[in-house]
Amino acid sequence: MQNIAIRTENLSRDFDTVRAVDGLTLEVPRGIVFGFLGPNGAGKTTTIRLLLGLLEPTAGHAEVLGFNTRRQSNAIRERAGALLEHHGLYERLSAYDNLDFYARIWRLPKGERESRIEELLTHMGLWERRHEKAGDWSKGMKQKLAVVRALLHRPSLVFLDEPTAGLDPVAAAALREDIAGLAVHEGTTVFLNTHNLAEAEKLCDLVGVIRAGKLLTVGHPDILRANTGAPHVEVYGRGFSDDVLVALHTYPEIRDVQVRDAHLHLNLAQPMGNAPLVRMLVNAGVEIEEVRNGKNSLEEVFLTLLEEQA
Repeated sequence: MQNIAIRTENLSRDFDTVRAVDGLTLEVPRGIVFGFLGPNGAGKTTTIRLLLGLLEPTAGHAEVLGFNTRRQSNAIRERAGALLEHHGLYERLSAYDNLDFYARIWRLPKGERESRIEELLTHMGLWERRHEKAGDWSKGMKQKLAVVRALLHRPSLVFLDEPTAGLDPVAAAALREDIAGLAVHEGTTVFLNTHNLAEAEKLCDLVGVIRAGKLLTVGHPDILRANTGAPHVEVYGRGFSDDVLVALHTYPEIRDVQVRDAHLHLNLAQPMGNAPLVRMLVNAGVEIEEVRNGKNSLEEVFLTLLEEQA
C-alpha cells in the first residue's frame, strides 16, 4: 500500500441520467507520471474531482495517499496539489506576490517560503521575472506559474488537468519538459489528464485510457504499443509500380499496402521477416534505401481501443 498513490475500486459518479465515471478500478504507483487519456467528456476531470474529495462518488470507493476520499478528503487536499481548469492566479499581483500569498495560506514559515519560491521559479526559468505582474505574462508563462503554485507546499501528489491546452507548440514543449522533471526533482507523483497523445507518449511512465467513463486499458506506453494494433513495415526507395503493389497483396502476412510520400507503408496481419520482402522488391526493380520495422504510435493504440469499444 505504501507504494500506491491512488487506488480506486468500482468508482462511479452519476449526474442525473449521465454516468460520468463508470466502475473505475485503478492503481497508480508513487513517484511516476501517470497519463489519463481520453477524448473531451470522457470523465477525466470528474475523476480528479472524485479523487480530491470535491465530489461524492455514487458508488465504489477510492484511497489517495492512503486516505479515504469520502471520510478524509481534507487530509488528501493538504498533501496534494492541483491545477484544474483555471490557473488560480491573481493577475494584478506580481508572480512573486502570487506565490507568497499561497505560501502563507499553506502556513509556510517566512524563510521556507522565500527559499521555496526562489527554488521553483528558478527551476521553471521564471526567477528573473518574478516582480512582473502575472496578468502581463503569456499564457504559457501563467501555466508554468500555476504549476509552481500547485507545488509550493511540497505535495506528494499533483493533479494536472490539460496543463498545455491552448498553448503554442514552443510553450507546450517547455511546460512538458518541466512536468517531466517533477517526479525526478520533487519526488512527486503526477496525475496528468490529457487528450494530447504525443504529450502522453513523451511524459508518462504509465497511461490509462478512458472513454464514456469506462477505463479501457492501463499500461506502459511501450507495452500498449506492442500489444495493441498491428505491426507495420516502412520501405523507403523508388520504383513502387502498380505491379509491385499487386504482388504485395498476395502475401498473407500483409493486411494493407499504402504508398506515402515516396515510401511504402505495409500494415501486417502478423509479423513477417524482412528478407523475403526485400528480395521480392529488389527482383521487381525497386531501389531500396531503407527498411524500418515500425511500432504503433500511442495515437494508433488509442484509436484502436476506441474502435474496439465501439
